[in-house]
Amino acid sequence: MADREHNKRILLELLKRPGNANCADCGAPDPDWASYKLGVFICLNCSGIHRNLTEISRVKSIRLDFWDDDLVEFMKANGNAVAKERYEKNVPAFFYRPQATDCAVLREQWIRAKYERQEFSGNNEDLQDTTCSGCREGFLWKRGKDNRQFVKRKFILSGMDFTLMYYTKQVSKDPKAVISIKDLNATFQPEKIKHPHGLQITYLKEDHTRSIFVYHEGTQEIVSWFNAIRAARFSYLKTAFPTASDSELVPLITRNYLKEGYMEKTGPMQREPFKKRWFILDSQDRKLLYFKDPLEAVEKGAVFIGNKEHGYKVTNVLPKGVRGSRWKCGITVETPERQFIFTCENEREQREWMEALNQVISKPMSPQDYTMEANVRRRR
Repeated sequence: MADREHNKRILLELLKRPGNANCADCGAPDPDWASYKLGVFICLNCSGIHRNLTEISRVKSIRLDFWDDDLVEFMKANGNAVAKERYEKNVPAFFYRPQATDCAVLREQWIRAKYERQEFSGNNEDLQDTTCSGCREGFLWKRGKDNRQFVKRKFILSGMDFTLMYYTKQVSKDPKAVISIKDLNATFQPEKIKHPHGLQITYLKEDHTRSIFVYHEGTQEIVSWFNAIRAARFSYLKTAFPTASDSELVPLITRNYLKEGYMEKTGPMQREPFKKRWFILDSQDRKLLYFKDPLEAVEKGAVFIGNKEHGYKVTNVLPKGVRGSRWKCGITVETPERQFIFTCENEREQREWMEALNQVISKPMSPQDYTMEANVRRRR
C-alpha cells in the first residue's frame, strides 16, 4: 500500500526540478496541483480548466489528495519540461502565451490548444494555417458608437495589406472602416465590456486613439481572432523593422495596458472644475489617455509621459490653491510644458497610479517615442 506522506514528500521534491516550480500553463509560481494524465504541475486556477478536459486530463492536489505509487512514478518520468517539449514544440512566435493575470478565456484556449487539439505538437500544423497567415474573415458582435448596442458585423483581417475592415451590411462592397495594422492594439477586456469574451481593439486615426469593442460567443473563435491579429501585427513589424529579432518584436505585437481606472482632472489653469474621467496608461506609446467613460470610442485627450531626464516627473503633492475635487488623493504630472493635476478616490489608487507612471518615466525614450511626443504636443 502506498505511503501517503512518503509520496507527498516525493512530489514536493519534484517541484524543485527545473520547470516544475511554475505552473506549466500560466507560469504562476508554486503550483499546488498536478495533472496525473499529462504529467504536469499546475496552479489552482488552471486546474479548474483541466477538470473540464476529462478525456485527456485528471487532476489532484499535491498536498491534500492521496497519490498511488504508479502515479508518482509517472510524475517522476514526466514533469513540465518534458511536457513543454511535447506539447509546445511548434508554438508560433506571435502566438500569445497567457500569464497568471490573464483572463479565463485566454488561459482556457491555450490549455485546449496544447493538450486537447495538440496544435503545437508538430502533428496538427493545419490547425494553425489560418491564424498564422494573419488573415481571417467572420462575424463579431460590435458595440455601436452612438446607440451603444452590440450588433453583428462582418470583419475581414488581411495580413497581405495589413488592414482590418468591418462592414455595417452583410452584403456591401464598401467597408465602414479600414483600420491600419500599423498602430493597432488588441487586448481582452471582459470586465469593461461586461462579456467574458470581450476584446478591445484600439488604433490611431488623425493622431487620436479610437476604440472598438467586440466579442464572439465562442471562446475558440474570439481567441483565434486575437491571435490572427497578432500574426498580422507580427508580419507588419518584421516588414517595418527587418533587422530586429523575433525576441525584440514579440513584446511590440500587442500589450495590456499598464493601468486603467477613474481619476478626476482639472484644466491647464488649475481653476477649472474637476471632472471625472476614465484613464488608460499605455506604457508602450508612453501616453496617458482619458475618456468620458470606459467604453467611449474616441479619447478626449492624451498626456505624453516622457523620461525623467527630459523634464518629466510625478509627485503626490497638489499645487497650492488647487481646490474643487471630491477626491483628496492628488497626483501632479510635470512635463516640460505644464503641470497636469489629477485626484484619486483613495490612497491605494493613488499609490498604484504613482507606481505605474514612475515605471514609464524611468524608461529611456526610443526614437519612436520622440515622434510620439511631438505628435501629442502638436495636438494641443
